[in-house]
Amino acid sequence: MPQRRIRIVGGSLGGLFAASLLRRRGNDVKIYERSASGLAGRGAGLVGQREIFAILRAIGCEHVAQVGVVAKERIFLDQSGTIIERYGTPQMQISWDHLYRTFQALVADGAYTLGRSVRSVAQNEVGATLQFDDGGEEAADLLIGADGVGSVVREGVLGRPAPSTYAGYVAWRGLFPEQALPAAAAEVLLDRFAFYSMPRSHILGYLVAGPNGEISPGARRYNWVWYRPTPSTEALAEILTDTKGHSHPYSLSPGALSAERREELLVDARSQLPPPFAAAVAAEPQPFLQAIFDFETPKMANGRISLLGDAAFVVRPHTAMGVAKAAGDALAMRAHLAKTDDIPSALEAYDVERRPVGVTIAAHGRRLGKSLE
Repeated sequence: MPQRRIRIVGGSLGGLFAASLLRRRGNDVKIYERSASGLAGRGAGLVGQREIFAILRAIGCEHVAQVGVVAKERIFLDQSGTIIERYGTPQMQISWDHLYRTFQALVADGAYTLGRSVRSVAQNEVGATLQFDDGGEEAADLLIGADGVGSVVREGVLGRPAPSTYAGYVAWRGLFPEQALPAAAAEVLLDRFAFYSMPRSHILGYLVAGPNGEISPGARRYNWVWYRPTPSTEALAEILTDTKGHSHPYSLSPGALSAERREELLVDARSQLPPPFAAAVAAEPQPFLQAIFDFETPKMANGRISLLGDAAFVVRPHTAMGVAKAAGDALAMRAHLAKTDDIPSALEAYDVERRPVGVTIAAHGRRLGKSLE
């Protein structure tokens, strides 16, 4: 099998999954990530699914799945903070950061470029081309779009702009050292998967590993996610406006939220949430924000250009399957590319296998999020 020039747009877990697998088969693989600062430290915990275990086995790193924090039970609170339901269903949250660093270490030096945005992609019968925002170009035998909710590679596959669709609600998030949680809140929330629901909104929280994979008590982090309705695109643009007045299309990173907006969040938390969760929201000095979107591609590949992960199917976070879906995509792509020298036919087979999976998971996510729309 000849060495292939494979270029990947997007350097989060999906892009790293594909890069690590395809590089092991002797391909020339490079990743371009638009973030200038990198993605380490942005992840929390993720549920172990069979595709994650499979891709860790494929690279000989099964031990990574053991770096995580176990929630011993699930609890549901009422507004007073009383536990009204509990279920003894332990669940481990694998460290996203440790998983990310593991796969990034498998990419060759100089093959992972930060801060270089791709403007557009094109192809002909013999190859594909990336056009960068800085005016540069690069050729590839195979181009993979792993560039998420705002994918620019989609247009190269579909031949038309293909934006994601806003679902009408957002996820406010916090991720901070567990020791910052006040004692009364820690007594209720720590070592548990905790939930509180209200009309068109709910909040959940759980412990995750520390930024460097620490799992001992006192070194972990607490992660909370509060889903709240924001029906209009005008209101969405307003809350996604950072401290410099710039409106972001999909999310606000830690530190970008204004002090006034954070204070509004704290006031709402005190009036709407149980005291333990209100304390958790207040313990996060830099809340961040993710708007919820949907997208389903009618095809995952076209010629020598393919889509992977959220670039193909933006699935709602309630499914807890986004990373596993990306791992399954990468494993399938590797398998089909190994069967033939004909890249377009391999990608066509990849599309046939993986598109029904994406459709199913996306539909499941919409059902889970229906009450929040």
